[in-house]
Amino acid sequence: MTGQKRIITKSLVMILVAALVLLSGCQAKKEKEESPVSPMSKTPDIKERLAKFTPTEMTFPMDILSTEDRQVLEKLVAAARGIDTIFWKQAYSEGLALKARLEKSTEPADQDYLHFLKINFGPFDRQDGNKPFLGTAAKPAGAGFYSPELTKQEFEEYVKAHPEAKEALESSYTVIKRKDGQLAAVPYNEEYAADLAPIAQALKEAAAITTNASLKAYLEARAEGLLANDYYKSDCLWIDLKDNRVETVIGPFEVYEDGLMGLKASYESFVYINDFDEMKNIKGYIGFLDEMQKNLPVDAKYKSAKAAGLESPLNVVYEVFTAGDTKAGVQTIAFVLPNDEKVREEKGTKKVFLKNAIEAKFNKILRPISERVLDAEDQKKVSFYAYFNETILHEICHALGANFITLPDGSKGSVNKALKEHYSAIEESKADVTGIYSIPLLVERGWIPKDKATELYTTYVAGIFRSIRFGANEAHGMGFLMQFNFLREKQAIIYDQATDKLKINWDKIRDGIKELAVALLTIEGKGSYDDAAAFIKTYGRMDEVTLKMIQKLKDIPVDIEPVFLY
Repeated sequence: MTGQKRIITKSLVMILVAALVLLSGCQAKKEKEESPVSPMSKTPDIKERLAKFTPTEMTFPMDILSTEDRQVLEKLVAAARGIDTIFWKQAYSEGLALKARLEKSTEPADQDYLHFLKINFGPFDRQDGNKPFLGTAAKPAGAGFYSPELTKQEFEEYVKAHPEAKEALESSYTVIKRKDGQLAAVPYNEEYAADLAPIAQALKEAAAITTNASLKAYLEARAEGLLANDYYKSDCLWIDLKDNRVETVIGPFEVYEDGLMGLKASYESFVYINDFDEMKNIKGYIGFLDEMQKNLPVDAKYKSAKAAGLESPLNVVYEVFTAGDTKAGVQTIAFVLPNDEKVREEKGTKKVFLKNAIEAKFNKILRPISERVLDAEDQKKVSFYAYFNETILHEICHALGANFITLPDGSKGSVNKALKEHYSAIEESKADVTGIYSIPLLVERGWIPKDKATELYTTYVAGIFRSIRFGANEAHGMGFLMQFNFLREKQAIIYDQATDKLKINWDKIRDGIKELAVALLTIEGKGSYDDAAAFIKTYGRMDEVTLKMIQKLKDIPVDIEPVFLY
């Protein structure tokens, strides 16, 4: 009996020891799982990367706002904050989880990584070709819009084999998932239903406060549209807004984040205050759009009879808050929306210029860049007047060229769908170049003072390097890189080895701009995917001179990091 007790006691001890070992292992595993970030590889130069962004308060004249305006503004900002959450999911499926891990970290350095993660909406440096600064995983080409392993070839073959699903699969407002071995298009309002509900509620509350009839109608329609995945009605109402001091645009718009197919729209929001006085000063540009369209140096088959949106408004505004796609990495200084072709055809577009953001970038970035890269005589001609007006020209010139084209299958479609992932870089270049090409016409018509013309060219060339530094993976950065290489090839811009500076060749700059405009307008007018790819391959490269110029700018911030007062 004593022997049996000893055996039983020994057995119990062994069981207890095993249980303790198991419990200890489970606890260690739990602690390992909860230990934030530490096992992940990290780039050592995080402080240098953060230094590329200069924190900037987005100030605006509070005294022009009524009590009602301020109450509405608070609701609009609340709605916009929700957009950030959706874009985190669209930019990278693991982004929010990584953000949560960093927020829990007790390592002091992780606060810098968290800061940079928030700037980029994920662990990929948007100014470094989307290379990871946390971990080693590459950013999926399709971001968070597609099943991670889906390839472009598979998607195209599936669409071809399932024509009945083509519209839903290629819609700008669906995510693509695998279900039972098939590809399924899930509407945004289903995929992001939990996030959209509070956003819509905040918009409805703002609508209930405002006494401006047009703003009330828009906010109510936009709330409904976000929940229904249908934006047509509210897009039209946004263009028709009248006499409202505070305003917002909110929803899925640009397709830059979709590097797989260039189809899926990212959520973003701008909340801003209209500057009515400045708007009166610049609205004359609209009166020249039709003439600018006719003046484009390409055959009629490569441009529409009229520019899109001749009657649409130009808004000069103070940026109050931004969210989502527009806040990721490079900060927007102006935009043209909506992108829906039907709305553009019927109502045109609204061009919005963020005055405080434009001024901040000029003072903190563009002027210092011009002092480093331009010949002394050219640098003297760089001005805020030129930068502000070039920004306006860029945005209104998105309306120039071909509005609709005939696709290879004989159907009528958009340039966007024809050029696919190459569209953004080509379109941004076209808007830049057609704007600069139109300078002589606008001088001749007396809209731009003759003595300001040279300022527009010099400021344009300096601005090339402001944008190239965004990185070739960013549409604006690639667009300006192509322009720089093309114009150097045509000797319109010359690198002076003796001074290590760039000079404008005033005998060739206009012809170089004209040739570049012809090339870009023809690519879009033909809707040629292959021509777009070839142009980007030829001119979208960093050579020794470009890299040398960029190196000279390494201590100048790449962009502002907005600090919002709301």
